[in-house]
Amino acid sequence: MYEADPDPWGFESRWYERRKYALTMAMLPNERYRSAFEPGCSVGVLSELIAGRADRLLSTDIAEAPLRRARERGIPNVEFRRESLHDGWPDEQFDLVVLSEMCYYVHPTELDALVSKAVDAAEPGGTVCVAHWRHDVPEYPSTAAEVHTAFRASPHLLLRAEYRDDDVLVDVFTRGTGAL
Repeated sequence: MYEADPDPWGFESRWYERRKYALTMAMLPNERYRSAFEPGCSVGVLSELIAGRADRLLSTDIAEAPLRRARERGIPNVEFRRESLHDGWPDEQFDLVVLSEMCYYVHPTELDALVSKAVDAAEPGGTVCVAHWRHDVPEYPSTAAEVHTAFRASPHLLLRAEYRDDDVLVDVFTRGTGAL
């Protein structure tokens, strides 16, 4: 798909995307983060914004073509890796985890495991941000509503901010400081 169109989802051009990025960034509670993790980074548009507020960012995607475009942005504090969350999560914790437009690719029966992995990836007191398109896409195994319901159900995440309209859901959580 990325070979035929370098930006098939319109991450760089669509009003929805620019608006969602602005909302997401405005909702993050800290001005600055030490380390951030963004799986499913695609062509790196959101990565560039996160990198402006993080000392270090790890961004991953499962496809090499969008990662090439992301790397071409030349963002010095970002490491772009070709990885799938199904292959495992990084063996470190971050004070910011951003899951944008990727969790509905996970089957509903696997959402609780995804939430647990996101909680584990966030250090105690860290921020977890989840943002998704609200409209149903028949090819996606889960809906935005299912994804956000699963994150809200976690006893380890405290909802700090939420935004909902006809097109997008954005939830920002703080990971609890107690033992898991």
